[in-house]
Amino acid sequence: MIEVRPGGRRRIDRVLDPGYAGGLEQRDLDEVRSLRDEAAQEETDLSYLRRMLHARIDIVRAEQRRRSENGSATVVEELVGILSDNAVGPATGSGRYQTVEPSRVEAHRRHVEALVSDVDLSDVMSLSAAKLDAALRAFESEEESVSTRRKQVQHVVDELNDEIARRYREGVASVDELLAAERDGH
Repeated sequence: MIEVRPGGRRRIDRVLDPGYAGGLEQRDLDEVRSLRDEAAQEETDLSYLRRMLHARIDIVRAEQRRRSENGSATVVEELVGILSDNAVGPATGSGRYQTVEPSRVEAHRRHVEALVSDVDLSDVMSLSAAKLDAALRAFESEEESVSTRRKQVQHVVDELNDEIARRYREGVASVDELLAAERDGH
């Protein structure tokens, strides 16, 4: 479960702090952009973690389906199809184009593995039905938690983007100034 600790030092604690996007009108444009970039990085990391969880959920469900249908193909033989089923087709939900890479890949992998520490998905066919059910419940519960936090972070990113857009729309900020700053390396 993705906990948010009030006053915590982690990025998610900062981004989801009620005061994080407070008083935006009084903040400098560079500060608003910096807050937006930090929140967008957290969104990217949560999206990555969510995709990792979806992959594990798909593997467990595929093994359960194989067993119920008395299938002969192993999950390993079907892995490409299992993982690509949800990777093609129209996107659902509130996904966005990500402009940054996940920053905590190894930590996310360890987090997902720790959810079901006694279940090794590398040999999913050897697991009992009870262990598969427990793994699926753990992964689905965590995915729900991550999705909830991701939506909350997306709301913060939207607030920050709206403030930046408002400034440009109302002439408080200038595209020419932005381009000049980028050209000068700021």
